[in-house]
Amino acid sequence: MPKNDPENFPVGLGAQFRRNLVLYAAGAGLLAAQQLLMAKRDFLVKAAVDAADAKQGSAGKTAAILMLVVSVSAAVMRVLSRITVFTGGRNVEYELRAVLLSRLHKLGPAFFRKMPTGEIMSRATNDLGQVRLLLGFGVLNVAGSLFALSSALYVMLHISVKLTLASLITLPALAMVTRSFSGKLFKFNRENQEAIGKMSDRVLASLAGVRVVRSFALEEAEQRSFEESNVAFLEKNLALARLRGSMGPMMGWISSIGILVVFWYGGGLVLSREISKGDFLAFSIALNRLIWPMLALGFVFSIIQRGRAGYERLKVVFDAVPEVQSGTLAAPDHVAGAIKVEDLSFAYGVRKVVDGVSFDVAAGGSLAIVGRTGSGKSTIAVLLARLLPTPTKSVFLDGNDICDLPLETVRASIGYAQQDAFLFSTTVTRNIGYSLDDPECEAGTETIRHAAEEAEVLAEVMSLPEGFDTVVGERGVQLSGGQRQRVALARALVREPPVLVLDDPLSAVDAKTEAAILAAIERQAARRTVILITHRVAAARRCDSIIVLEAGKVVERGRHEDLCKNGGLYASFAEEQRIEEDLAALSELDAGVVATTTPLPGATGAVEAS
Repeated sequence: MPKNDPENFPVGLGAQFRRNLVLYAAGAGLLAAQQLLMAKRDFLVKAAVDAADAKQGSAGKTAAILMLVVSVSAAVMRVLSRITVFTGGRNVEYELRAVLLSRLHKLGPAFFRKMPTGEIMSRATNDLGQVRLLLGFGVLNVAGSLFALSSALYVMLHISVKLTLASLITLPALAMVTRSFSGKLFKFNRENQEAIGKMSDRVLASLAGVRVVRSFALEEAEQRSFEESNVAFLEKNLALARLRGSMGPMMGWISSIGILVVFWYGGGLVLSREISKGDFLAFSIALNRLIWPMLALGFVFSIIQRGRAGYERLKVVFDAVPEVQSGTLAAPDHVAGAIKVEDLSFAYGVRKVVDGVSFDVAAGGSLAIVGRTGSGKSTIAVLLARLLPTPTKSVFLDGNDICDLPLETVRASIGYAQQDAFLFSTTVTRNIGYSLDDPECEAGTETIRHAAEEAEVLAEVMSLPEGFDTVVGERGVQLSGGQRQRVALARALVREPPVLVLDDPLSAVDAKTEAAILAAIERQAARRTVILITHRVAAARRCDSIIVLEAGKVVERGRHEDLCKNGGLYASFAEEQRIEEDLAALSELDAGVVATTTPLPGATGAVEAS
């Protein structure tokens, strides 16, 4: 498995921290060096002030120059430490995002019924950003605060133990405040992020269905629905803001008491000459370095709790168990494409939609599955490609249970073109050539054009404003239903799998295009196994064999001619469609007669004369 495979990336926060430990250790080392330099600066301040007080100009000047050099060096260390630690945080974000997408690709419909798209997008953006802050900015501030505390205490204790103890009198109160706010911050952050997810899903649903909203003139209803989500998010956000807003001033107020104690007690020590003026100024500067980590405790805890809440929401996706698991058999060297289905049954909840279906298709053969809407045809197609949890010992590819084969092998071997065609918001070229490594190279372009020609969509693509470079829009909105279906068919043809499963590829095309596509399907059947899901008898008759479904069960099987003679369900389909075609032909004929016999303006008597 490649090193950069998302399956190799750990998802635990601790594991990710250890994975980037070198960066964090380097950043901590730089922070430690910076704080050592800051301690040296404090002592140089003491030396400069005491030299000035003693009117020793040369010593004061030397201390000042050294102070400048040390301060600049400390600033450089600070910048380098931020770059190093933030790189670790970015690495975590990159890897967790890759894992998130990989897991989402493996999860089935049951998961997405519970978690809508907007909620997933919120977790992939907002929550993942909070985790990056936790393992980037959060780590930097925790390490920086620890080193700043150590460095400041070293200077302060060196100057005066008594004054240091006096300055720390408020420390227990700060610890109590931090602890009391910590649990609330986690709870409020989680609720806030959940509200963001719900609002995102509401916006996404409204945008995806914008045509429906407009056609029903329900813009105001959509606005009210969004307003409810927006208000809920606002309330959660304001509650979090109030909590964070009250934490900062409270900690600042407690810290200011400590500063007052230092100035009152430290001033007395200076007046009694127990410490020098330089000592007091250096102590004050060190105390500022000590106070900042204390004041930042609330901010750091907020980052930690937001990161924890974000990770808990991501963990729901990481821990979700895919409905469809890869098999343990090794991938075969060659796939011929023989399909065998034995007693296949499947239910959505308690509703059984496929009941004991069995059939065989030899490698290079073709089979049509015919039935009314809701008879289970499309479910069988999805089960063949293992896009739903296919029951074990029900579907076999070249004699191997597809549940025992690697998922990659099954899905690479069984190409599936779904009825409800999905197109990406990119060019026609990249949609048809989705499975190609480089769809825009010369060979790729030729393959794409040939597939478009086979799917009877080449002429229509060339008539688009920018031909194959036309961007089809979100879900292919710039194309008609028939065009989308044929572009998706061309995409399936480009992949050239050993088995091609076509789910009603003729549902949105006219009779002329249907005939051309059927001819293309026949050419495909000469090179690979084809399973055609259709309700059209004209399409089914071109296959080697046909099975007819009714309520999920096989009620007829055989060739077109034999089924028509049997007088069963298939024969009734054939008769209904023949009558429909005859009526359509008569309608066209009548329209032509009316067009030739309708008199032009001023041509009175033209009908009688004709």
